[in-house]
Amino acid sequence: MNIVYLNGDYMPMEEARISPMDRGFLFGDGIYEVVPSYDGKMVGFGPHLERMQDGLDAIEIKLTVNHAHWRAIADQLVARNGGGNLGLYFHVSRGADSKRHHAYPENIAPTLYAFAFEIPPAPRPEKTSATTYTVATAEDLRWKRCNIKSTALLGNVMHYQHGHAQGHSETILYNMDGEITEAAACNVFVVKHGIVSTPLLDHQKLPGITRLMLLEILRRDGSIAVQERVVKIEELDSADEVWITSSSKEIAPVIEINGKPVGNGEIGDTWLAAQTLYSKHKFDF
Repeated sequence: MNIVYLNGDYMPMEEARISPMDRGFLFGDGIYEVVPSYDGKMVGFGPHLERMQDGLDAIEIKLTVNHAHWRAIADQLVARNGGGNLGLYFHVSRGADSKRHHAYPENIAPTLYAFAFEIPPAPRPEKTSATTYTVATAEDLRWKRCNIKSTALLGNVMHYQHGHAQGHSETILYNMDGEITEAAACNVFVVKHGIVSTPLLDHQKLPGITRLMLLEILRRDGSIAVQERVVKIEELDSADEVWITSSSKEIAPVIEINGKPVGNGEIGDTWLAAQTLYSKHKFDF
């Protein structure tokens, strides 16, 4: 039985109900986060909650719930759903109003929803067991506030479907200037001559938590050169390695883009070194 949290109560998922006038349902007016948990040990819980608060502030949802409260909800969901490898989904919408109106309503209570779902075991730093990915590319046609982790994900869903319909696992996006922004549900890294590069953050990109943690881990260790800079879409053609990162995938090696192999078409040594460091330090955050 999947036990969920909704507005202060725990219940089976099939019993959870929200109003059809909830602005999350009508407008996608909300913010969400997904935190991996392995046997109760959470990855990047603090940074995830800080990003969620940044999103709530950006769309002016006022919520007086601190990290300790969310952590208590997370611990309860892990315990009530049997532990193991779980993704923890946290969702805050602006709440239900009495009418449908575009302007932010006043004096309504936000809707808080959270649930747990099974995820695969944490990726291991081994080439033989690593999951590899093939991707497509497409021009980024989403809105100009992609730095906000909004529940209004139709643009991302359509871009993801673009790759999925061609038999790929993701779609790497680029803007009108030919600069890589991100993927439909991941950040992007390119490796050339042992140097790891990822696009600079701006309004076109979600500040991924795995991206944040990986950059800090690599810089702290110092054995792998890493930089944030403009990365052009044509750099994918000559890259030695390409990675996509997310909370569920961690550092995922891309071996094919638009039907063309990346590098020699095999998992690279830089990925192995980076994933080894990430696996060692990911619970530090």
